Amino acid sequence: MILDLPRFVAAEQAYWQELETILDRIESDPLDRMTLDQMERFHYLYERSSADLARMATFSAEAEAREHLESLVARAYGEIHSTRERRKRPRPLHWFFTTFPATVRRHARLFWIAVAITLLGCAFGSLAVWRDPDSKAIIMPFQGLEGNPAERVAKEEKGASDRLRNHRATFSAQLMTHNIRVSIATFTLGITWGAGTAAVLFYNGVTLGAVSADYVRAGQTEFLLGWLLPHGVIEIPAFLIAGQAGLLLASALIGWGRRTTRRERLRAIGGDLVTLAGGVAVLLVWAGLVEAFLSQYHRPVVPYGLKIGFGVAELILLALFLGRSGFGATLPAAPNRARQQAEPR
Repeated sequence: MILDLPRFVAAEQAYWQELETILDRIESDPLDRMTLDQMERFHYLYERSSADLARMATFSAEAEAREHLESLVARAYGEIHSTRERRKRPRPLHWFFTTFPATVRRHARLFWIAVAITLLGCAFGSLAVWRDPDSKAIIMPFQGLEGNPAERVAKEEKGASDRLRNHRATFSAQLMTHNIRVSIATFTLGITWGAGTAAVLFYNGVTLGAVSADYVRAGQTEFLLGWLLPHGVIEIPAFLIAGQAGLLLASALIGWGRRTTRRERLRAIGGDLVTLAGGVAVLLVWAGLVEAFLSQYHRPVVPYGLKIGFGVAELILLALFLGRSGFGATLPAAPNRARQQAEPR
């Protein structure tokens, strides 16, 4: 067959340029990921260019175009048949908004166990203070909470605008550090087969129940809600997720009669533990900022209704985030079904 070479080159030039553009993008950013449609188009352009090169191989004319096409086909072949492993680009937003909530939902049973333990502690602490106010000296974690709630409220409202002046950033950092340290302890105590994690969750519940009962009993419910809700609706769930991670670690250690080895079970949940711990840290950073810059300011500086509304809005958004964000996303499969076997059925 006689080939009109100049006309052929002019007709195919656009496809070669498209292939070259794709190759330049891939080579300039090795971490780039193509969609399925883009990969199909890339393969089609490679096959078409290869066929064009075969048709031009017997012609001595257009040597420059042929050499250019040879280079493109060789580069495309190298990309398609390359066996090197590409490193994945860090995607922190995808991790937080997709992987983290999906991981919380995947181990939802353990989360609700953590909630139940904490609520049991809340019931114990509130009942103890309600029936015996003197028990505050034993239960309350800070001396500032042992006095009369009404007197503390009056003192807080009087000095609401001055107490943290020029110290808000430092106070916020101290809160973040303390809360993250407690969360890490809650998580790592899972190595005690969950006993330490359960004890920390129960004690946190006792403290929360005792403080709440003390302020409600003194008629300071509005102050309590305005004080706790803005940061508490994030801080408390973060502690619960830390407890969830500790219980997940305990479940992998115990095994619950599964046939997989302990090493396999721990390897299977390693990624989930890191994800849960990292997500807790992010939540606690936000909670620390809110506590330092909003929760510690009371009436008349900030109306309680505004603070309560802010806390309720946060709670709704957090529930939607943990319950729906990343829903349906494809996550890495657990090897050898060990991930599913790490939890009790």
